[in-house]
Amino acid sequence: QVQLVESGGGLVQAGGSLRLSCAASGRTGSRSFMGWFRQAPGKEREFVSAISRSGIKVYADSVKGRFSISRDNAKNTVYLQMNSLKPEDTAVYYCAAKGIYEYDTWGQGTQVTVSS
Repeated sequence: QVQLVESGGGLVQAGGSLRLSCAASGRTGSRSFMGWFRQAPGKEREFVSAISRSGIKVYADSVKGRFSISRDNAKNTVYLQMNSLKPEDTAVYYCAAKGIYEYDTWGQGTQVTVSS
């Protein structure tokens, strides 16, 4: 079983940067993709970015050019570097591991708040 723990959230001014980390433990070898999702108050959870074990990266249009995902397989850790943050990026950010068909393992989330 895989456990995920996010860290790195906080309060930042618009235009600032944050780096989120997701430390994975357990049997992570079978997880093809690790992803980041976010959920703002009153909104549904949405996809942000994902990365495969081989380094293939996918981004939502809303964060392309501003966010960068990376993965350290030796440390079982996934990172999300967030630059040029906007107030609309405010949300709880969740790390997730993809099973065979879907993202089925989730972290507890970390709050990101961007002030204008």
